[in-house]
Amino acid sequence: MASSSPALTSAAVQGPTEKSFFEQQRDQLRGEIALAMEHVLMNMNTLNRNMESIIAVGREFESVEALWSQFEGVMGRNPGVSKQPEQPAEEEHREEAVDRDADVTMG
Repeated sequence: MASSSPALTSAAVQGPTEKSFFEQQRDQLRGEIALAMEHVLMNMNTLNRNMESIIAVGREFESVEALWSQFEGVMGRNPGVSKQPEQPAEEEHREEAVDRDADVTMG
């Protein structure tokens, strides 16, 4: 242990006045990382504001979308069903019987 203490005393003497190459590089990298993290945070905030704007614009079109959906529902109905009500089954059978009787008398 006696051999390691002179190394510590010389490093301790150099430490306060001068930083080692490793410490200089570490501090430089810490600064670059901190700057990069600030840029990331700033860009995330910008993205968040833009997403909120997009959502707000989308909400403004909800009423238009509802109106178009209603229009599509009306236009998508079967036109034959809305114009002619369905005939009861008894009337259909009567018409078929009349048609058969007519075929028999004509034939």
